[in-house]
Amino acid sequence: MRIGFFFVVVTLVLIGMSLYLGRRVKQAFGLGPRAEKFGLFVVLGAIASMIAARALGLRPLGEIAFTLLLALLISGALLLLVDLVKLGALPFTWLASRAKPLPTPAPEVTFALRTEPAAPETEVAAPLEKAETASAPDPSPAALPTRRVFLGQAVTGSAVLLGSGSSFYGAVFGRHDYVIEEVPVRIPGLSRRLDGYTLVQLSDIHFGTFVGEAEIRAAEELVRKARPDRIVLTGDLVDHDPFYVEMLGRFARRIAPLAKDGVVAIPGNHDWYAGIDEVVGALTSAGVRVLRNDGLVIGDAKDGLALLGVEDVWARRRGPGMGPDLGAAITKVPADLPRVLLCHNPVFFPDAAGQVALQLSGHTHGGQVNLGFLQPGKVVLPYGYVAGLYERNGSRLWVNRGFGTAGPPARIGAPPEVTRVVLVSA
Repeated sequence: MRIGFFFVVVTLVLIGMSLYLGRRVKQAFGLGPRAEKFGLFVVLGAIASMIAARALGLRPLGEIAFTLLLALLISGALLLLVDLVKLGALPFTWLASRAKPLPTPAPEVTFALRTEPAAPETEVAAPLEKAETASAPDPSPAALPTRRVFLGQAVTGSAVLLGSGSSFYGAVFGRHDYVIEEVPVRIPGLSRRLDGYTLVQLSDIHFGTFVGEAEIRAAEELVRKARPDRIVLTGDLVDHDPFYVEMLGRFARRIAPLAKDGVVAIPGNHDWYAGIDEVVGALTSAGVRVLRNDGLVIGDAKDGLALLGVEDVWARRRGPGMGPDLGAAITKVPADLPRVLLCHNPVFFPDAAGQVALQLSGHTHGGQVNLGFLQPGKVVLPYGYVAGLYERNGSRLWVNRGFGTAGPPARIGAPPEVTRVVLVSA
């Protein structure tokens, strides 16, 4: 039901944006109704292809459809921003026009009459014919566009080119532009024995239609380069289809030997969409320790480190007691050990701050699609926790940009990452 409602909303937004963009293009370039109908037909075909690709696992079809629709959204959003700026400037334009000084009247000119003999009729007619010939417009060359029309064409064309180019780059190159982010974090009270202990974080892999064997190989190679002591998977490991749970289990078995202390995981909201029991079952069968309001000790109980994991905040919708419970996780480890918390959604950080030294999260994808100053994630996401390192009440939060994609298989200004968190004793 939830997925169906989501697709209905997305479809309505795409149709509305296509009508808006089509109208702007039509006005700027004078296209006829046939071109407008063709554009709407292409958009509806792309929407149908997007849904079919998701339902049937048709990766090439989905990549083409999503790239086209993302180009539509970016182009429309840029033009909408221009229109909003123009709308906001209207009061200032009106005030400027009212403030203009009235034109100064021209001085009076007097003429003196002088009587001269009239020229012959033939001598007057010839200059008149020449003047009429010189002032007549030449109908052969096409009329040049006015300044307003030219600016409209330039703005509309630039928006369409930027939207299309950005979408193509994000789909072909951006989502595979993997990086390893190294993040040293001081942990107060951390034993010298654990100084330099390395947690390699993978988040938001989204195994599904657009994340498969090629991405598994890339992730495995990145984890190998990061040289982890322990690997932590912070949720949204499967996109939405339980068919891909087997792929997750296979991936977990491949990366487990790369870390001397094995793999720990927590669930994310998409793991609930796909089927939480299936996802957890695949992980535990592969030897992964799944922490759901639970904890374990790295090292020993005297001078070790508490690694905690809580349930995803979305699980609260499934009933009382189904969401994250940090207190329950803390009771599973010695109370005096420094704590590192795994929680999929960074929105939980205000609840955890002051109780843990570090929280590792994902969920946001770093915004996934960012165009310079246009970063919707910073506006939409609570507290502005989008990507990188944050601090609150003496605790640190690291928000991983994720490895895969959700929605359009593209990334712009938010490269996929594997995080190498190096714990440093204070």
